[in-house]
Amino acid sequence: MIRDEFLALALRNPVNVAITDALLQLALPDAWLVAGCLVQTAWNELTGRPIGHGIADYDVFYFDPDTSWEAEDAVIRTLHARLGHLGAKIEIRNQARVHLWYPAKHGLPYPPLMRSTDGIDRFLTQNTQFGVRRAGGDFDVYAPHGFDDVAGLIVRPNRALNFSIANYEAKAARWRALWPELTVIAADA
Repeated sequence: MIRDEFLALALRNPVNVAITDALLQLALPDAWLVAGCLVQTAWNELTGRPIGHGIADYDVFYFDPDTSWEAEDAVIRTLHARLGHLGAKIEIRNQARVHLWYPAKHGLPYPPLMRSTDGIDRFLTQNTQFGVRRAGGDFDVYAPHGFDDVAGLIVRPNRALNFSIANYEAKAARWRALWPELTVIAADA
């Protein structure tokens, strides 16, 4: 699989398209649609399932040096107002402030980030390390590990960080129940 094939599959989901359109219109700084909603749309297309099968939420990252909760909450409210008609759960997070709440929530350290793609690089699984955003008349696609795992229906841990094996195994088990065709690489392999 190559970039254009992945992008075509991900954009078959009208929710993904609506979100990328809204992000362009709102001109949020360093904004990306990221993670599972992109990969899971591709999995659904590759396995012949309905386009929204198994997609729990749609994640949006942006990077604004204003790390106040009030600023992030204003963005969340604006995007929800604009996209509420989709009926999809959309999670919006300013990557500039994740280090402020992540350790208390997850019990793991989290360094300050410099851009949204740094947050993508910290995902629990390599196979979800993706971001898509509109760029003029085209799209930027961030895929630090390429597209082979998506095409091969492979779930792989992100060994670049200190992560929770229990969280990885729970996520992988949920995905295997929804997409039995997946090959899951063991966290300790």
